Amino acid sequence: MNLATFNALPASAAQAAIAHCVAIPRWQQALAAARPFASLAALLAEAERLTQAWSRDDLEQALLAHPRIGERASGAEKEAALSRQEQSAMGDADAALKQAMRAGNQAYEARFGRVFLIRASGRSGEEMLAQLQRRLTHDEPTETREALQQLREITLLRLKERLL
Repeated sequence: MNLATFNALPASAAQAAIAHCVAIPRWQQALAAARPFASLAALLAEAERLTQAWSRDDLEQALLAHPRIGERASGAEKEAALSRQEQSAMGDADAALKQAMRAGNQAYEARFGRVFLIRASGRSGEEMLAQLQRRLTHDEPTETREALQQLREITLLRLKERLL
């Protein structure tokens, strides 16, 4: 979809067109309401500006749509397909790396009470595991900030891919 098409959609269709970017309806609605955009750069700037208001509650809501790193997302929805594609490096990982990631995911969930979130696109399985282990040393406020930043990166990457 190009920018002109996105700008011309009815509000509900525009929101649906970007729903796969992040499971935060408030963000989807606000971005659709901010149209029309003069350029892709303007759209991306507004999308990023809107992500800055995200809270821990928004993170928790968005995580409901994210599988664990190393687990294959199920379903035919666009978001599940994107998760499978973004996490392809873990699909190619050896058994030891997959086991280490499972153990890391369990430790992370026990410590923070939520799924570990990282922008997987462009990262190797080893890099994701190293980041998970590093982030296990965070306190709750630091980790929430980092998880929100990862969510922003995922969202903006998906938005760029949708509109390019």
